[in-house]
Amino acid sequence: MARPNILFIQTDSHDGRLFGAAGHPSMRGVTPNMDALAAAGTMFTTAYSNNPICCPCRASMWSGQYTHHCEGWNNYKGLEPGTPTFRDELDHAGYHTQTYGKTDYLSGAHTVRARVTAWLRSARIMKPTYREHLPNLWEHTQPRIHTKDWEDVDRTAAFLAEAAKTPDRPFWLYLGIRAPHPGFTTNRRYWDQIDPDTIEIPPADTEDHPVTQYMRVSKNWEHGWDEAMSRRVRRTYFAMTAEVDAMVGAVLDALRQSPLADSTYVIFTSDHGELAGEHEQYYKMNHYEASARIPLIVTGPGVPAGQTVEAPVTLVDMYPTLMDMAGLDRPEGLDGQSLMPAVAGDAGGLRDYAFSEYHDTACCTGSFMLRRGDWKYIAYPGYAPQLFQLADDPWEVRNLAASRPDVVADMDGRLREIVDVDAVDAKVKAYDRASFAQWRDQQKAVGTYETNMAVTHSGWTDITPETADPWTGDNEAQVAQWLAQG
Repeated sequence: MARPNILFIQTDSHDGRLFGAAGHPSMRGVTPNMDALAAAGTMFTTAYSNNPICCPCRASMWSGQYTHHCEGWNNYKGLEPGTPTFRDELDHAGYHTQTYGKTDYLSGAHTVRARVTAWLRSARIMKPTYREHLPNLWEHTQPRIHTKDWEDVDRTAAFLAEAAKTPDRPFWLYLGIRAPHPGFTTNRRYWDQIDPDTIEIPPADTEDHPVTQYMRVSKNWEHGWDEAMSRRVRRTYFAMTAEVDAMVGAVLDALRQSPLADSTYVIFTSDHGELAGEHEQYYKMNHYEASARIPLIVTGPGVPAGQTVEAPVTLVDMYPTLMDMAGLDRPEGLDGQSLMPAVAGDAGGLRDYAFSEYHDTACCTGSFMLRRGDWKYIAYPGYAPQLFQLADDPWEVRNLAASRPDVVADMDGRLREIVDVDAVDAKVKAYDRASFAQWRDQQKAVGTYETNMAVTHSGWTDITPETADPWTGDNEAQVAQWLAQG
């Protein structure tokens, strides 16, 4: 039997609840192409990122290993060159493999800010490290706003047309769409597709959890979160998703025009979500639903139409799933599970939990999530955990950890069967300290340390007051104290 083709589409920062087929009130009729894809195949309704930031989650997906195994800790530290990936397996099997757009799973990319703020996070310096402009609405109605993505869409369509000339050689084609990643930018064409009356305003999150407190300061949303601002951000983000749907539609049209359409699987997913005002935050970088949930749809030969799977799954499942799709043996050491039995109609063998972790910028300690049934548990080494019952509290604004110690004990025990939370957290923090100390020495040697710290932390100061207040005091003294702890 000839091996099938595989078209893999991955967006960036796409909340997995954010399309019409998922029931989102603002997206009904706005995402016809994603909805048609869901109607034609299997939609996984409880899919999660294994690590809610770009490079680590992609490193986990491409290697088929949880972050604490592949050690792609942050946006600077992904997979090292030569680490085996599913693309290597497909190449060896004779597939024509091609990527367009964002892949972002290898070490060494991103900015100085990305590495320094990740390394220094557990020092808990309460200074802003990010800045985001106000949402931008262009008055024109041209369909192509995010032009780099559209150029990659065109390359993808051209590849599909060319692949039809060699139908005996299967292909694996990856399209990494950068949208709807902020900055928040759209135009009238897509803005007007979003009915403002359907936009739900997130309720206030009044829990003063120290991890969340640090995250809000670090992310530095300067524009306030009153109802008008929240509605403006969310409408812009939803409109950006409408443009992504148009991109998906253009790719699917190109596939339908190909004689290879009937022999091609399509996987549609994202790397992580986007908070868009939930918990008075933007970006991702935590395990709230808006940040950690992703879309996941599979269509193709033999896939039942209109099927939904509620069992929790994650991006680490992509590697074994691709191996099964291609009819290849799975290598040893994968942490994921193949989703192909579920795609074929038998979801009974899937795990009953989803696991995710985070060790990167804007979060002052490790974050370890376990989703099982209606419960979500988040452990923060050195800080109190969070526990949410999602059916009753979908916005995750009522932390039940103190009132339900029985559930905390059960979920924490199950989490620690997957990962040694404290050992992994200590390992990453030791890496952070060593990396920062080496970088700091190098910067001091050439006289650029203070300049770069002022760039990465707004209001950075090395003054020496009598008392070092973490909000206003001697930040360099905090760094020295933090380094000494290691």
